[in-house]
Amino acid sequence: MTEEKPTQPQLPPTSAIDRLTKAEFDNWFEYPVRVQPHHTDYAGIVWHGNYLTWMEEARVECLRSIGIEFADLVALGCDLPVVELSIRYHRSLQLGMMALIKTRMAEVTGVRMNWDYRIVSTDEQQLYITAQVTLVALDRQKGKIMRQLPPAFQDALAKISTSYK
Repeated sequence: MTEEKPTQPQLPPTSAIDRLTKAEFDNWFEYPVRVQPHHTDYAGIVWHGNYLTWMEEARVECLRSIGIEFADLVALGCDLPVVELSIRYHRSLQLGMMALIKTRMAEVTGVRMNWDYRIVSTDEQQLYITAQVTLVALDRQKGKIMRQLPPAFQDALAKISTSYK
């Protein structure tokens, strides 16, 4: 009698990942935002925590652009908590202004992913924020850091990371 092994859920296949090359992703992923009243303090200046929200939205959309849905990672039992954050505020955004949240994956080492960010004016003449964020892959069920990334996720990240180890 043969024993059946449980099958590991997989990310859905996507032709977008197959077509994407690292050279095509050397540029920054851009995510536009407009400062709304609820993003600001009483003086119409963006509250500092909103920059972090926009950075996470940009990172999730960047992954979606290569065929990785965050909900699929969660279904695989994988979470990506922030373990390190460095942010430099160069100048403030104000109510009604538009900006580009630019992100790129700088490096993947094992289950650690380092992302770079720049928040700039739409004409890229003003720099508002520079930041770096480090994420790790966490096994949601065990509450522990994974030993390795799910294979489909590894393959996709290798295509966008400027340095994959």
